[in-house]
Amino acid sequence: MAVMTNLEELKGFLAEPRRIVITSHINPDGDAMGSSLGLYNYLQPLGHKVSVIVPSNYPDFLKWMPSDSKVYIFPYQLSESQRLIAEAELIFCLDYNALNRIGDVGTAVAANPCPKVLIDHHLFPEDFARYVLHRVEASSTAELVYEFFEQLGVTDKVDADIAACLYTGILTDTGGFQYPNTSSKVHRIVANLLDTGIDHNKIYRDVFNSFTEMRLRLFGYSITEKLRIYPEYKAALISLNKEELQRFQVRSGDTEGIVNYPLKIQGINFAAFVADRNEVIKLSFRSVGSFDVNQFSRSHFNGGGHVNAAGGQSKESLDKVIARFEEVLPQYKEQLMY
Repeated sequence: MAVMTNLEELKGFLAEPRRIVITSHINPDGDAMGSSLGLYNYLQPLGHKVSVIVPSNYPDFLKWMPSDSKVYIFPYQLSESQRLIAEAELIFCLDYNALNRIGDVGTAVAANPCPKVLIDHHLFPEDFARYVLHRVEASSTAELVYEFFEQLGVTDKVDADIAACLYTGILTDTGGFQYPNTSSKVHRIVANLLDTGIDHNKIYRDVFNSFTEMRLRLFGYSITEKLRIYPEYKAALISLNKEELQRFQVRSGDTEGIVNYPLKIQGINFAAFVADRNEVIKLSFRSVGSFDVNQFSRSHFNGGGHVNAAGGQSKESLDKVIARFEEVLPQYKEQLMY
């Protein structure tokens, strides 16, 4: 288990009320919001003035979590968010490894000389935080937030509100406890969270089974009409252009999970999802086994992430991005045909 650097100093700093800001990455997912709100629900009752500020909106299926109404969405509440960041005495940086991962929020965070706390599990973290809890083997940042509570000696303070948030982060970043990062420790942490009385069945339904009609139709269309299979590479790709996204009235989070569906096909080891998001093409990659999509994304699509889950982006056209994907696949044939 990794130990937070300068832990005793941080404990002392938190011993009296502080102005604290919690930040996470662009397009926050279940782990970003779960870890942020889990930490918020621990710190706020201690007398700290805590604000969660995210760089962009996030899916409706995550907006049920305790204290969600307290979240600031940076571009929507710009002046207030900027003021809170500028006045913060401590800034938590959750579920990202570099300030450029949080867009314009990163500029504001960098301008404040106050100490930063990095809690993250992505590869290659940048050196900008005084206090660091980083472990790439961790299933999620929510798991690391729980480890942080262990190191503070405050797990007895983890109530149902905190537990519901952390459970959501772990649940989503392990793909419902199916990914290789689901360690025995994850299950022990989850057992402790369940002991607080949270309704894990309801959380699962809220996160995974609360589709709108249009989102379900989008998934059906993506699979039946837009799925390309590359059997010689055991790979698959789904792409959506601007018109298709508009046709299905796609909102924040609606495409979440599409990339996982090709991996349900027997013999497919690598899946990609590509969407034309106006100013930039967004890519998501997933793999099973040892194929490193983090390295693939870093090498070809200005991205990164984890061995089996990564993202990327490109300013080229959708057609050129797809052509680029198909062009580089042969380089990985040996790795993909295991």
